[in-house]
Amino acid sequence: MSGRGRRKEGSSGPQQWVISGVHPVRVLLKTGRVSAVWIRAGMKEGRVQALWSEAQSAGVAIKEVSARDFDDALASADANHQGVLAFARPREMEPENALPVILDGLKNPLVLVLDGVTDPHNFGACLRSAEAFGAACVIVPKDHSAPLNQVARKTSSGASELIPVVRVTNLARCLRGLQEDRFWVVGAAGESTTAEGSLGDEQPLALVMGAEGTGLRRLTREVCDALVAIPMCGQIESLNVSVATGVLLFDLQRQRGALSARAYEERV
Repeated sequence: MSGRGRRKEGSSGPQQWVISGVHPVRVLLKTGRVSAVWIRAGMKEGRVQALWSEAQSAGVAIKEVSARDFDDALASADANHQGVLAFARPREMEPENALPVILDGLKNPLVLVLDGVTDPHNFGACLRSAEAFGAACVIVPKDHSAPLNQVARKTSSGASELIPVVRVTNLARCLRGLQEDRFWVVGAAGESTTAEGSLGDEQPLALVMGAEGTGLRRLTREVCDALVAIPMCGQIESLNVSVATGVLLFDLQRQRGALSARAYEERV
């Protein structure tokens, strides 16, 4: 998510984060968690003016501030701030008992499971792909997982504020619980000889991605109903976990019919 994500005390209230960038701030305005928006003096670009109107329509306080005050609020230089920042209460991770509530009533939901992804940049990029391709939520283990910090929020480009992230105590047990609820649990493994194109069945699906380098942990791998790999024709043997996540989510949703032309037109 574009922005420094620094906790801010004082006039903007405790436990708030400073988020910057036109698109991330626009996303946040839809969540109802923004207390104020600042525009850096001299910013007249069209998207900034449109954002001004959106903030006013949402009933959020917005004002133009000096370059010094704006830069002080960010705490450090951010080349991507685009002259816009917001003070907001961030979305936090959900407890494990929230998972049934999130999935309740959804027809054949897709969930993304991250097993040991500890890099916040990769975590944020995975959140961005999960939201873009319609995942119901992202599940991460309590231990051996990246925090939902300012780096992850910035990289997610707003997705961290939209998609639920559920933290579970025992990932293997959680996956077995999903299987009891008719989920097909598919793990990504480079050594698999099954291509992702063979998994187009209409049923609840959990896509499990492992850590960079080590991949899926042994217990996680043993729980999976199937292991799949992305076919590649170049000389590079593997993809970054966030890139692989995007490829697999896209192809799985394409097979499931979730990426209709109408959906594309609405997003554009």
